[in-house]
Amino acid sequence: MIGFYDYTVVLTYLSMLSATTGIVLCLNDIGHPYLGMFFLMFCGLCDAFDGKVARTKKDRTDQMKRFGVQIDSLSDLVAFGLLPACIGIAMLRSSIEFSIFPDFKFLHLADKSATIKVILTAIAVLYALAAMIRLAYFNVLEEERQKKEGGENKMFVGLPVTSAALVFPTILLVHIFSSADLTLLYFMFLAIVGALFVSSVQIKKPSTKHILIMILIGLMEALALAWVFVVMKKQ
Repeated sequence: MIGFYDYTVVLTYLSMLSATTGIVLCLNDIGHPYLGMFFLMFCGLCDAFDGKVARTKKDRTDQMKRFGVQIDSLSDLVAFGLLPACIGIAMLRSSIEFSIFPDFKFLHLADKSATIKVILTAIAVLYALAAMIRLAYFNVLEEERQKKEGGENKMFVGLPVTSAALVFPTILLVHIFSSADLTLLYFMFLAIVGALFVSSVQIKKPSTKHILIMILIGLMEALALAWVFVVMKKQ
């Protein structure tokens, strides 16, 4: 059987499984964009630690390292490129109707014109394309940098795709607690974040402290979503 299956790749595989599950849920029947966000945030959690876990194994061969780089980028494309785009498409197809908060239900949307739907779909597709370009370009730059400098990279060129795990759940939380249709705002951020993916802006790589802060924010967002969908729904 081809491939590698030791503990260094487990988190990357889990991220891929999570992203695929989220996509299926978003595109199934009426679509579940809010449930899809849990899988997006789980992907972000896996990505925060996969590299650190992989580097704990000192006897990795060059083939294992290169394999890890490839699957990390492929997984990131699905998790932070395709999944946020599919969540947007699910929002375009469905929304939340509030009666007596928090008793809500999903319903189909029929109030957006065909032109708007085509434009928003194009934004989602271009967002996924931007994520792919950013990941491929980063891999090329990183390979060249490793040959010249070695060590760990200190700067990112373009916004890292993993930022999607924090940006889009925040919009969904505002959507839920404001009971407003923020579909257009979501797609606006898809366009902005996608443009930042392929921009030449340089961003300092976050330290362990900053990563832990982002993880804490993500956990708070996940708990807030769980509170709405589990606790408040039963009241």
